Amino acid sequence: MIDLKAARQDPERFRAALARRGAATDFDELLAADRVWREATERTEGLRAEQKRSSKGAPDEETIARLRTLKAEIAESEQSLAQADERRQELLGRIPNLPDPTAAEGSLEEDAEILRTWGEPPSFAFEPRDHLQLGSSAGWVDMQRGARLSGSRFAYRFGDVAQTEMALYRFVLDHVAAKGFMPVLAPVLVNERAMYSTGFLPTEESNLYQVERDDLYLTGTSEVALAGIHMDERLSGDELPLRYVAYSTNFRREAGAAGKDTRGMFRVHQFDKVEMYVYCLPEHSKDIHEELLANEEEIAQAIGVPYRVMNIAVGDLGAPAAKKYDIEAWFPTQRRYREITSCSNTTDYQARRLNTRFKRDEDGPTEFLHTLNGTGTTARTLLSLMENFQDEGGVVAVPEVLWAYGAPKTIGRAE
Repeated sequence: MIDLKAARQDPERFRAALARRGAATDFDELLAADRVWREATERTEGLRAEQKRSSKGAPDEETIARLRTLKAEIAESEQSLAQADERRQELLGRIPNLPDPTAAEGSLEEDAEILRTWGEPPSFAFEPRDHLQLGSSAGWVDMQRGARLSGSRFAYRFGDVAQTEMALYRFVLDHVAAKGFMPVLAPVLVNERAMYSTGFLPTEESNLYQVERDDLYLTGTSEVALAGIHMDERLSGDELPLRYVAYSTNFRREAGAAGKDTRGMFRVHQFDKVEMYVYCLPEHSKDIHEELLANEEEIAQAIGVPYRVMNIAVGDLGAPAAKKYDIEAWFPTQRRYREITSCSNTTDYQARRLNTRFKRDEDGPTEFLHTLNGTGTTARTLLSLMENFQDEGGVVAVPEVLWAYGAPKTIGRAE
């Protein structure tokens, strides 16, 4: 969440920044609700102070009558205060993070800024096949059987494809761990607070799977579990940065995606992912954001898929992000670049909800640290390499970097 105290002191700066995200009106409503809450707090505290003073000494009839009146007034004032606080918290939960000044302008996906490209899209003398058309009985993606078992947007992966996908995750885990990230296997069922603290509630509620009987949610990314590691903790500045990398299965309803990417497993309800997460000093988060992007580019280059780096427009950012980069790989059958990874600087937005702080020294004040997250890889990288490295016979050359992790040299085994 945003720093409400700072917003009271400098409302114009906050309003101007949030206007870039279309949230200026919500911000004004928040400030109005905050004023109502402060007035209700002041009135309630005043009545309680009067009640305390009136209770001292031997009470006369007039004092007893006043105490009865005060009791009723306090009860009414406390109810008004609770309502004001509920409204204030509701609005505060809807306000997104302040965007970084260097985040691209605009409100649509198409408004993202192209920062650079790497690699050349392949030129085929034949019509390239997508991942559903490629492979053989030794390795394929089966959406029909997935739908029969679980409904639409679920996939089976068999043989060569399954081995290559698992090799991809292990390669990325090793690559990132070698850079000082602690590998983690974390829960995928979390409580409501964890979802709220990372910014997936209330704004992304329609995309979440909830297990109502247990009052838990299935996570759509291990970012949630990694953020929860240090919830309600006080860290030492000397410990920072803390770097984690997790592998998990993830679940998303993809609400609002009806009719979008319906073919194959580009957009599914269940998918696997390697995720990076960093806790750091506030002054270091911009540099670490570039570090996460560099990690993602190294992985994409090691795999060899052509890609471009995008600076995402402020209106297309998730609520917690101040700035986000996407890596978009080339998909020959779609004749366009599509997102395969992203990384976001969420500054102190998540840390405030998580109540995760640090001290620079033993006698210093506690401060909110900054958090960042970035995708190591998902199966989308696999889909891109299948399309880019295919031959006319439908055989896919698997990048050599994955062979040591159990991937076959080819998907399809034409040889």
